[in-house]
Amino acid sequence: MGRRLRSDEKTFFGVKANKPVFISSLVIIAILVLTTLIVGEPMKNMFSATQSYISTHIGWFFILMINGILIFALTLGFGRFKNIRIGGPDAKPEFSKGGWFAMLFSAGMGIGLLFWSVAEPIFHFQSNPFLTDPTNKVQAAKEAMGVTFLHWGFHVWALYAVVGAALAYFTFNKKLPLTIRSIFFPLLGRKIYGPIGDIIDVVSVIATLFGLATSLGLGVQQVNAGLDYLFGIESSSSVQVILIVIITFFATLSLILGIDKGIRKLSEWNMKLALFLLLFVLLVGPTLFLFKSFVQNFGHYIYRFFELSFWTNSYKGVGDSKGWQSAWTVFYWAWWISWSPFVGIFIARISKGRTLKEFILGVLFVPAILTFLWMSIFGGSAIYQELLGNHAISDAVNKDVSTAIYHLLEQYPLTTFSSLVTILLVASFFVTSSDSGSYVVDTLTSGGRHDAPKGQKIFWASMEGVVAAVLLVGGGLTALQTASILTGLPFAIIIIVMCFSFYKSLKSDKQLKQAQQPGIPAKLSMSEQK
Repeated sequence: MGRRLRSDEKTFFGVKANKPVFISSLVIIAILVLTTLIVGEPMKNMFSATQSYISTHIGWFFILMINGILIFALTLGFGRFKNIRIGGPDAKPEFSKGGWFAMLFSAGMGIGLLFWSVAEPIFHFQSNPFLTDPTNKVQAAKEAMGVTFLHWGFHVWALYAVVGAALAYFTFNKKLPLTIRSIFFPLLGRKIYGPIGDIIDVVSVIATLFGLATSLGLGVQQVNAGLDYLFGIESSSSVQVILIVIITFFATLSLILGIDKGIRKLSEWNMKLALFLLLFVLLVGPTLFLFKSFVQNFGHYIYRFFELSFWTNSYKGVGDSKGWQSAWTVFYWAWWISWSPFVGIFIARISKGRTLKEFILGVLFVPAILTFLWMSIFGGSAIYQELLGNHAISDAVNKDVSTAIYHLLEQYPLTTFSSLVTILLVASFFVTSSDSGSYVVDTLTSGGRHDAPKGQKIFWASMEGVVAAVLLVGGGLTALQTASILTGLPFAIIIIVMCFSFYKSLKSDKQLKQAQQPGIPAKLSMSEQK
């Protein structure tokens, strides 16, 4: 069934690459980057207007799509396909569960958790459309954590799980290249090796690069804020560009070392450092309050799950809270969608040997629960200060969101030490996101190769840094958010079609397996196929 792409037979500038995907991706990215640099300041207004238009007119589509993905993920993990093993019945896992979980978490969230874990709950505590009485601080705290859980919870990981499971299945079970186009084989057949497949992979490359650029931009802002807070190093675009260059260098080094020696070890280091910081805040902060609030936060999230998940602001006035959903929920869904080819391919690469049930349980539930715990401890600690009447953190959030976590740590002992640990962790997550993303882009542009040349790895790792730097300089946070929404929209359509293709292939294989079982007549198989 499988066939290698053109990249395995031809070279392009000395590397084995799928030329249509490589060239098209590079040209489109270059046009966008140069336009941002040349136009300059007016691009900020253009980014803002574009983001507002898409969010207002197409936000409902993102919300409906992301809920459908969650339902499909649960069907894969607990339906009739749950015992299908990635790689075949005799396949064995390549990595331990600990290493697997560490890489899942580092690639799937990373920088975003550190950037928003304090700031987002505080933003929602101050104002959110579900708050009926602004003076009721208890209600404000519950609704703030419920909305935060929505943006970082099961929907996100379901998206990663579906894309990752589909890619892993078609790569290891069907022996097709590790590219997004392979998932469409049941619908397109060998046309995936032609222009249609190239377009799918080009969209995937662009979505991956701009989705990563958003996270890398947020991460470097937070590193700069920490250096400014501790050492007085000015928080500016020029400093952030220098930081991007430095951290991208280490990401490239990790990428060259490979998954096992580089990405896996660094991911495990990230998890240990993140666990240390988590336990530090838990123990020096209001420990009992944080344990109790974690339980209540989770219960409130489940209780309000369907209302929060399907809320589209339909019955509010034109000027009432519409901007909130555009800036938060719609942005998040688009951001995660633009991340999904990157995270999906990476998860697929490290998940051989696991059944679909094990895969869905591991990718959907374990990281989501850890994320809820993280948000409850950091966000809950910040809200606790607000409930006590200490507004230092909310003042910092309103002034510069990237400083939020440092002002939280300021409330506890060993502030300098914990802030240094935070800076190191942000930088380390930056590296794992960049090297994992570069690995994925290398795979897509080389036609599904698992061993892209070092020169190509260096090129795409550098390109990620360039895109992040240009967007930061040319439009700041608004540019980063708009880039995610713009690239997330076309890939959302690809994901929907992908689900139909994946289901069709699973169903066909299931029927074929039943027909081959002893005692089941061929006539039964034919009737099932009809």
